Parts: sequence; structure tokens; C-alpha cells
Amino acid sequence: MTVESRPGPALLRVTIGSFAGTVIEQYDFLLYGFMTALVFNTLFFPSSDPTVGTLVAFAGFAIGFVARPVGAIVAGHYGDRIGRKSMLVMTLLVAGLATTAMGLLPTYDSIGIWAPVLLITLRIVQGFSYGGEVTGAVLMTTEFAPRHRRGYVGSFVPTAGPAGLLLATVAIMAVAGMDRADFLSYGWRIPFLLSAVLVLVGLAVRATAPESPAFVGARTRHSAPVLEVFRRHTRTVLLGVGTGFGFYVIFYVLLVFAGSYLTVQLKLPAQVPLIAVAIGSVVVIVLGPLCGRLSDRFGRRPLIVTGSAVSALFSFGFFALLGTGSTALIHLGYALAFGFMTIMYSPLITFIAEQFPTAVRFSGASVAGQIGAVLGGGLAPLIATALLTAVGIQAVAAYVCASLLVSLACALALKETNRTDILAE
Repeated sequence: MTVESRPGPALLRVTIGSFAGTVIEQYDFLLYGFMTALVFNTLFFPSSDPTVGTLVAFAGFAIGFVARPVGAIVAGHYGDRIGRKSMLVMTLLVAGLATTAMGLLPTYDSIGIWAPVLLITLRIVQGFSYGGEVTGAVLMTTEFAPRHRRGYVGSFVPTAGPAGLLLATVAIMAVAGMDRADFLSYGWRIPFLLSAVLVLVGLAVRATAPESPAFVGARTRHSAPVLEVFRRHTRTVLLGVGTGFGFYVIFYVLLVFAGSYLTVQLKLPAQVPLIAVAIGSVVVIVLGPLCGRLSDRFGRRPLIVTGSAVSALFSFGFFALLGTGSTALIHLGYALAFGFMTIMYSPLITFIAEQFPTAVRFSGASVAGQIGAVLGGGLAPLIATALLTAVGIQAVAAYVCASLLVSLACALALKETNRTDILAE
């Protein structure tokens, strides 16, 4: 059966399963980022200096990213060897268990140093499971979709990220309005425990999805697909890392650092960045599929280059809007920043995945994407906070701008893929 003739119901089940699972994985992974400055810097990494406590907490946030390439290698290996579907079920289950366990952890006041040790251990498990999740979900949808709709169908997985972010934001906002003592006592745990329910729903949906037809029909199976990737596709991996680098920097600066900057430095209520992120998430959800459709028509690379350039130019304006302290202008800044970022974000993972042949696609795209996530997103809040302390907010803007220009240059060096037949291998 060709891609063009593949029945609609199967593609629909795959898309729903990939979207739902990624929403839950993103909810789990990003929930930690939100709680870093709101809770963990106080309950798990206490310090007499709030900035020091935040820096230590951000270091714990970054550690979760270190595990992502390891998860990418493992998920990529087995995803290319035994199938995409089984890896997606495994990553969702592991992430859900780790997140639920976070909600049950005793704090530093109860067990001392073991509290941050256990929290960081669970964060590493989260990072491991997330390493292969998004790439695997994109492969399931794009390898099922007709050639002329791969960008559109594939865009629903990146869009699931902000949907999970929005879900996490709403969950936190629901408890952040509690009395401060109650919030620090038990309120912060509720969003983490909610993950157990969400995972059960996600597993039920994802388990009904069929296996990728590209994987089933692949003519080649490598015993060590990751080694094959580095042996034959090193340049593509490095350029894929660079292409995703700028996106991960700006995304985690917006998500984690900017929230800390507004609440710790500018002394604004926590609801201000939470609502701002929710607004930005809605922008991505609305624009994501549109940008995916545009990438089918005009190409993935033009959108990534355009989104990188516009986001780079706006980085200074974004922090200028934050500096006003005006809630309306802050929310406008987030809406614009998320909107510009979506232009590059929507086709990004599909673009990188399409660079690799089917036999090593899971491994190649996962490794490239997750190394970019470590170098970009994992270190971004830590680097941004250090730059703010040492130089000032304009240095943070320059860092974001430079990172996006790296993405622009690397995207230009990769081939256009929107007309490629990824099954003809």
C-alpha cells in the first residue's frame, strides 16, 4: 500500500496518538521547568540568597537535558530495530511514573540532602524518556502521511508541545492562587500527581495506533543504527544540532528564565509570566498547523530561516517589553515571541527527520535533536541568569539573538526536503 492510498482512519489514529502522548510528555517535562523558580529553589535547593537558590535549581533543570541524548540513543536504536510504536509507549510510561513520583517526594526540611538527590534522579529519568519521544511521534505521523501533507500532519506533534505547556500552565495556575503556606505544603504536588491520570489516558490512545509503514517496509536493518548515523551522516547530525540549537535557547529562555526574571528581579506576581506563557502557547497552537501547511507548499527551510531571522531581531525588543513592567506589554511580548518562534518551530523536527534514510531515521533525528536540546535548552536558563547577573539583560538578548543566527546558518546548509519521498529507499 502506498502512502498516497493509505486509508484516512489509520492516519487519524496515528496523529491523535502521537499528539496526545506528546502533550502528556511535554506536560511532565515542562512542569519541572515551571516549578524550578516557584517551588524547587525554596523547598529542595534552599539558600539565603534567592539568586543562588535559583541558579542551583536551574542547574538541576539542566541535568534533565543531559539524559536526553542517552534516551535518544536508546530509543533511536530500538525504534530503528524493532519499531516506532513500542518506543513511544515505553517513553510515555516512564515519564509518567517519574513525574508522579516527584509529587510524592519529601522536601529538604524532611530528609535533607536526599531531597534534591531524589528530585534530580527523577529529572534524569524524565530526560531519558523524553529523549526519543518527540522524534518518534513525528516519525509515526510523517511516515504515515502523504508526501504533500507531511509538514501539515507532522506539525501536530510540535503543536502538542505548547498544548502540554498550556495544560501545565493551567494546572499550576489552579494551585498558585492558594495561600502561600498551603501551596508550599501540598498545593504544588497536585499537578505532578495529575500526571498519573493523564498517562493512563495517553497509553490507551497510543496503544491503538498501528506501526509506521516506512519502518515495516524498510529494506535495511542495521545492527547498530546510531553507529551507522555517525559513520555515514556526521555532517547531517551536526547541522541538525545547529538548526535546533537556537529554537531550544529561545524556547527555554521564554519558558524558564523570563519567568524567573519577572518574579525574582522585577518582583511581579507569578500569575504574570504564567498567563503570558499560556497566551504564547495558544498562539503556537493556532499558528503551528498553518506553518506546517506552508512548509508543504514553500519548503521547510524557508520557514525555519525566516522564523530564526525574525526571532533574532525581536529578541532585544522582547526584553525591552519585559523591562517596562507593564502586564499588557509583557503579554504582548510573549505573544509576538511565541508567534515568531512558531514559524521555525512548526517544520523543524520534520525537516531534521527527513534528512535521514528510514533505516536510521529515528536514531539520526533523535540524536541531532537532543544534542541540540542539551546545548541550547538545557543550559539556556543557567547561562541567561549568569549573563544577567554579570552584565545585564541586554547580554541575555544578545545571547538569544546569536543562538538563532546559528540555527539560520545551519538550516541553509541542509537540503530542502518537502518534496522528498521518504519511503523510496
